[in-house]
Amino acid sequence: MSTVQAANAVVPGTGAPAPTAADVAQEASDRFLTLLVTQLRNQDPLNPLDNAQVTTQMAQISTVSGINKLNETIGALAASFAAGQYLQAVGLVGHEVTIAGDRVELADGKGAYGMALAGDADAVTVTIKDAAGLVVRTIDLGAQRTGVARFAWDGRNDAGAALPDGQYTISITATAKGEAVAVDPLTIAQVTGVAPTAAGTVVTLGGIGNVALADILQIH
Repeated sequence: MSTVQAANAVVPGTGAPAPTAADVAQEASDRFLTLLVTQLRNQDPLNPLDNAQVTTQMAQISTVSGINKLNETIGALAASFAAGQYLQAVGLVGHEVTIAGDRVELADGKGAYGMALAGDADAVTVTIKDAAGLVVRTIDLGAQRTGVARFAWDGRNDAGAALPDGQYTISITATAKGEAVAVDPLTIAQVTGVAPTAAGTVVTLGGIGNVALADILQIH
């Protein structure tokens, strides 16, 4: 709920404004002090209230009030952080980013993909499939070093014919001296939009859809 919505909230059936956290805390504090003063005025002179009990009660109400104020402060900081994150993310629009995934978007006959290689490999092979799951291109990348790498695809099949624009998928295998090396495919796409959500800021990647800002591995 936004600050404006919270300020305009009303108690159902009454039309009266709904109490805020600060109002609830102040009411509890006032009620406690009223009860305490009443106790002190009506205590038995021969058996007065124990100072330790009074001190304990004062400490408890002070703790509750402090926690409420701390929660309000943290809430304000979180809202400020979310707003700042959104404004920073707006600068990503128009840029390409890398995320975990096996999708390749072919546009204007050009595509890009990446991989995260867990160790040096002496042979890396990329297999590209169309939307029907048919293999359209197999690319031999040869030897590759450990880490994240980006590659371009010319949008052609194994016969050299240009393929239609659209969504394709990739799978990658890597070996070193005949042994398999762990490798993860990466998706590279352009940021076309940014939106704030209850779960945090998300970015829209072309035809891929929305992904969390935290899922971005690289910005190009």
